[in-house]
Amino acid sequence: MWPFGKKKEQEHVVGRVETPILLTNTLTGDKERFSPLKAGEVSLYSCGPTVYGPQHIGNLRSAVFSDALTRMLTSAGYTVKKVVNITDVGHLVGDGDDGEDKMQVGAKRENTTPEAIAERYTKQYLEDIAALNIDTSTITFPRASEYIKEQIAMIQTLEEKGYAYHAEDGVYFDTDKYEGYGKLGGIMKVKLMAGARVKMVGGKRGLHDFALWRHAKPHDLQVWDSPWGKGNPGWSIECSAMIRATLGQTIDIHTGGEDHIGVHHNNEIAQSENANGKPLARIWMHHAFLTIAGEKIAKSAGNTYVLDDVRAKHIDPLALRYFFMQAHYKTPLSFTWEALAASQEALMRLWKRTQEVKTLAEGASEPSAASLKIEAYLRDDLAIPQALASLNDALRDTTLSSTQVWGAIDAADAVLGLSLTNPPKGTLTLQELPPEVQKLALEREEARTSKDFARSDELRIHIQNSGYQVDDGPSGTIYTESHR
Repeated sequence: MWPFGKKKEQEHVVGRVETPILLTNTLTGDKERFSPLKAGEVSLYSCGPTVYGPQHIGNLRSAVFSDALTRMLTSAGYTVKKVVNITDVGHLVGDGDDGEDKMQVGAKRENTTPEAIAERYTKQYLEDIAALNIDTSTITFPRASEYIKEQIAMIQTLEEKGYAYHAEDGVYFDTDKYEGYGKLGGIMKVKLMAGARVKMVGGKRGLHDFALWRHAKPHDLQVWDSPWGKGNPGWSIECSAMIRATLGQTIDIHTGGEDHIGVHHNNEIAQSENANGKPLARIWMHHAFLTIAGEKIAKSAGNTYVLDDVRAKHIDPLALRYFFMQAHYKTPLSFTWEALAASQEALMRLWKRTQEVKTLAEGASEPSAASLKIEAYLRDDLAIPQALASLNDALRDTTLSSTQVWGAIDAADAVLGLSLTNPPKGTLTLQELPPEVQKLALEREEARTSKDFARSDELRIHIQNSGYQVDDGPSGTIYTESHR
């Protein structure tokens, strides 16, 4: 039996004081106390995928970060109105104003249309994030191609106000007309384009100016009518137009990857604030890169893995979510398969322990200093690694009752989203395995005892291929039935 003690009376929480929410704002560089524009409601926009192919695990870190933020705000009592854009036009290879549209690249690669590509990979993205325990039913997913009229209207407003001008290949935003350009992240213009490939087309006034609308080229597969002739939108204008249409002119929080700070998000600010005459977002939050061997994960670098690669190694998608949570969202995280396997084993052990607590507590939850400490870490700019450490402390604390420990698990999982309050029921002992799998497990135990590690590893693979994860630890081996 799990060694929980009797609850301490002094641990009982009476008249608790709400822990403030603190978030690091990229715009100011400071950690700020959060309060929404509208009481009880938070408007949140998160940069979503360009659906010209499957999303790599670096993109999925972004989705998990945004989800943890949403969960934390929800657990604090807010209703979160969340929008994640689906980019199905306008995003060029290289992220600038020169090159081919990524949707067109995907269509040519698979000998189909951009619309078919968008449908296929939007569906896969939604399936992937659902497997990572992100509730997609609470999110609005507008597609750029469905908001062309709104984008054109915003460009017209910028044109009327003198912020847009015509060049040979389209309509551009004049960054010299906007004194605040580059203010996000404290980035000066001279740094914005450092190392960037910039093409000076005829009529373009400055290196930093960016396309709002592009004139159609003979090979373009996606073309719309506009006041400037047939063409297609620039990349950044979609977010500005869709935010205004779905959330309003000023929102509470805008999230994305740190690679968007320099150009994409500064472009959004320039467009929105000059078209609307109001700030775009009160708080900007950006997560750091996921890296492999020190390099950012990117298709152009040829070092991408997708969720199907994780599944192919018989690793639960939630182990990837757990892996992301080993570092603070602002800290770069280095991916290796060994580290992911270690995360799977750690999560399996956590599931085993939380299942034991669930049985003992019989679903009853009681607040304590332990649960309040976890909550405080989570509200302090999503300090998830510290919250996880505090949860493990609570699981080892024999002075807490089972209901108090369950309260700590409940407080943590409300944000972590690791199914800790509903752990897989497939966690089994050796004796509970099916006869054919039990035979493999017994043979593996003999191989481990005789230090035949090569045979042991081979048998582990056979057991995993039979649908059971294997987790060796100081207290023995745990077998968990694959459930995702």
